Amino acid sequence: MNLTPYTIHYCNSKSCNYTCYVLYVVYTKDGGLYVPEEFPKLTLDELKSMAHTSYPGLVFEMARKFISEQEISSVQLKDLIDNNIKKFTTPEVVEIKQLNGELNIVELFHGPTLAFKDLALSVVGGLLNFYLKENQQNITILVGTSGDTGSSALMSVRGEEHTDIVVLLPHGRCTRTQELQMTTIIDDNVHIYRVEGNSDELDEPIKKCFHDESFVANHNLISINSINWGRVMVQIALYFYSYFRLCGEVGEVVQLLVPTGAAGNITAGCIAQKMGLPITMVATVNTNDIVARTLSCGDFSVKGEVVPYNIERLLYLFTDQDRQRVRCLMEEFERENRVRVPEDVMTSLKQTVTFVASDDDIKSAMRRVYEENKYVVCPHTAVATAYHFNQSESVGVPRGILATAAPDKFPEAVAESEIPVRMDSLQHPETMPTKSMWMRKGEDWYGILRTKIEEITDRRKSKSKEIKKG
Repeated sequence: MNLTPYTIHYCNSKSCNYTCYVLYVVYTKDGGLYVPEEFPKLTLDELKSMAHTSYPGLVFEMARKFISEQEISSVQLKDLIDNNIKKFTTPEVVEIKQLNGELNIVELFHGPTLAFKDLALSVVGGLLNFYLKENQQNITILVGTSGDTGSSALMSVRGEEHTDIVVLLPHGRCTRTQELQMTTIIDDNVHIYRVEGNSDELDEPIKKCFHDESFVANHNLISINSINWGRVMVQIALYFYSYFRLCGEVGEVVQLLVPTGAAGNITAGCIAQKMGLPITMVATVNTNDIVARTLSCGDFSVKGEVVPYNIERLLYLFTDQDRQRVRCLMEEFERENRVRVPEDVMTSLKQTVTFVASDDDIKSAMRRVYEENKYVVCPHTAVATAYHFNQSESVGVPRGILATAAPDKFPEAVAESEIPVRMDSLQHPETMPTKSMWMRKGEDWYGILRTKIEEITDRRKSKSKEIKKG
């Protein structure tokens, strides 16, 4: 899809098929984000035929609609999905807890890092590994993380022969549990930097690397953050699964409350809607409310927040896939750091309700869930739960709250909410080996990162020469 003017991430291999190319590239040649030209529209009968399908089965059904049989056979695709989802701790993969007060918690956090990002990244990692082996190509993945993305990405590719991954984490700004989930992964293809800065600051050297087209091409750099189409594609399945497990009868409407950050998850939900799934959604956010401002009043502007570039995909969906119109809007955003979403587009966007929760709202929701159910939610899930409690009247349709992480990852937040439960099941012993490097305040982070990437490429070339000699 040709949408907006960003720098493309090139894939070197001419033998790469289309899906492989999209997974690698992230951006199109004019800088836009990849989106399918068409979205399949499912009939009611087709929806009914899927109603009792398992979660892995629904991932296969969704992936098969966007990846052709010529690129990967159905047998290979099913095996790939099943093998990567085996890492989850519950056979159902996604569980739904029905609590008091019509509170339905859709637990998306039973993967290896206890975060919903495992659902998509486990499969995306599997697809990358499949295509890399098919094409005998190597890549280096760059990830900047505020917590969960880093550990999920690491787990999806750790130990893989054709992949190296470099993760930058903001030391002291994610929970200790989140940091240890990353630094205790010590495989040879894993390279972790603890950065003395915040998430925005550590993103800068990564952006500089990707803005150098020749550097990206020479070192096969990719990203698997939330703008990677593969992640959005896989996440569509969780909406179908949640719907089928919550609806009384296929065809009735279900409302889903979606904790929203970079807008990748809500984008997957909007695509599910476009495919015919009868859901309504509420995008629930904390005080970092750029998504809420955009969806509720059309103010897509940066006020110190991280830019949720999946807004571009939402604009594409709600302009009836008008590429040129989206291009103009995003060009203005790039120039001015703001753009006003046109009124006719807002009419469609406002179908997704938005809700902003304060820190006090989040703590109050966490306490109330525990007091009424002896059940603990994480602070991200509590943003959606706060909306549920804020509604004095029943919505009249089944409602589910997408629980994006296990509370065990946030023991500090649980304690601050005065919940008398110890969240220590994930505490890594201090004696467990760790591996990481530093990017200290005042150092040339961009230079450090480039040098590491060059070292990775040089090591691969040396290894390749040794193999040829042997």
